[in-house]
Amino acid sequence: MSMGRLRRTLGHWADSADQEARDLRRSHDAGSRSGVTRVGEAPDREVVTLRGTLRTVTLRPRGGVPALEAELSDGSGAVTLVWLGRRRIAGITPGRSLQATGRIGLHDNVRIMYNPRYELVP
Repeated sequence: MSMGRLRRTLGHWADSADQEARDLRRSHDAGSRSGVTRVGEAPDREVVTLRGTLRTVTLRPRGGVPALEAELSDGSGAVTLVWLGRRRIAGITPGRSLQATGRIGLHDNVRIMYNPRYELVP
């Protein structure tokens, strides 16, 4: 593959990711007026309410205990939601919008919210 073609391909991927982030910000900005904080602006170790779309949902054991992990993104940033002791939660699927409330912590430079209260958003 030539360098020019590689640059165009990488540029297209970057443009697609930027467009996806803009679309997410636009679709979740309406909630920011009602006590919802943007993920990228949410402070650590304080109770916050976030609204976004689940990009991934994974079952990953933590310390021998089942844990359901989901990456929540609103276009301004991402946070990993972790429900300990859960293998599956009805409605928690990739592409689903939800609102989550809890404290964000940092583990291995990853922002994580453990056992958040959540509400599925239509």
